[in-house]
Amino acid sequence: MREPTVGRVALVWRGDPKDEPPTPSATRFHLIFSALSARGLAAEPVLYCEEMEDQIRASLLAVDGVLVWVNPLDAGKNRSRLDPLLRDVAARGVWVSAHPDVILKMGVKEVLYRTRALGWSADIDLYPSVDDFICRFPARLAAAGPRVLKQNRGNAGQGVWKVELVSDVGPNPGPSAPVRVLHALRGSVPESLSLGAFMQRCRSYFAGYGRIIDQAFQPRLPEGMIRCYLSQNEVVGFGQQLIKALVVAADGEAAQPGPRIMHPADAPPFKELRDKMETEWVPAMQALLDIPTASLPALWDADFLYGPKAPDGRDTYVLCEINVSSVAPYPDSAAPKVAEAALAGVRAAISARS
Repeated sequence: MREPTVGRVALVWRGDPKDEPPTPSATRFHLIFSALSARGLAAEPVLYCEEMEDQIRASLLAVDGVLVWVNPLDAGKNRSRLDPLLRDVAARGVWVSAHPDVILKMGVKEVLYRTRALGWSADIDLYPSVDDFICRFPARLAAAGPRVLKQNRGNAGQGVWKVELVSDVGPNPGPSAPVRVLHALRGSVPESLSLGAFMQRCRSYFAGYGRIIDQAFQPRLPEGMIRCYLSQNEVVGFGQQLIKALVVAADGEAAQPGPRIMHPADAPPFKELRDKMETEWVPAMQALLDIPTASLPALWDADFLYGPKAPDGRDTYVLCEINVSSVAPYPDSAAPKVAEAALAGVRAAISARS
């Protein structure tokens, strides 16, 4: 039996609000719409674009909760205007997931560096300025082998590069040292250029609060990536992708991602990873970043690569990214948990306003 209506929730993603509102059952969020309705939450789509901010603000202030799917970078647009709008809506008593302040704590690449002591990281560094990057990166590249550089906020492989020296140039490579680079953006191909030219290309990543994260390249990358989906502090499923960007195929081109195979939260191959996430890594991250469980996103994911085999032959895992801004696709098993988190958030927001 469907519950009586207990609140209203808006699902936000990019689009043209002047268009006819999409039918929820025809969208990629249809399972979440259904799960929200089953829990007594009236859910409606709200299409976001910068040109209609006043109307969108009014729509969001008229509901009790907001679930957001908007990428950090999308066709030349970013969230520089959306995030202040969401902060304002939240400050006026509407539950928002994911809140922009939470995204800045856990949904940017810097989280890999800040949480490096938790046990889910690898050899990693951070460059807070372009001068620091130009000063320290060449020697690190020469000493540590192939590196993966990541701009602080991005998606779909934008601003993520594999970098390796072409020849032995000593411990302090100069700007003319030859490097081979590969962008993680789909369709990219390996490129040869000088180290100095590549570093100059990265200047734009330091704009604003920009910075670059530097991780060791993981040799087991061709074995695939495991995406661990969570609703707040509970694992709700896994996605396994056997081919990932930054892999060079036999023909010298960049290998492209294959299909993502979804698994339920209790899938036996991922039991150890699930246990580590729920009992060790997520609680430790929350404590380090000061994120209460109720503030964790209703839907987020952590991407892991396979690290070196343990002495007893077990797999180890290396965190390569946390996605918070726009998690899709997701396993069917996630929808009921997202709805439960939304219901709890809406009830808390309504209670606080009473």
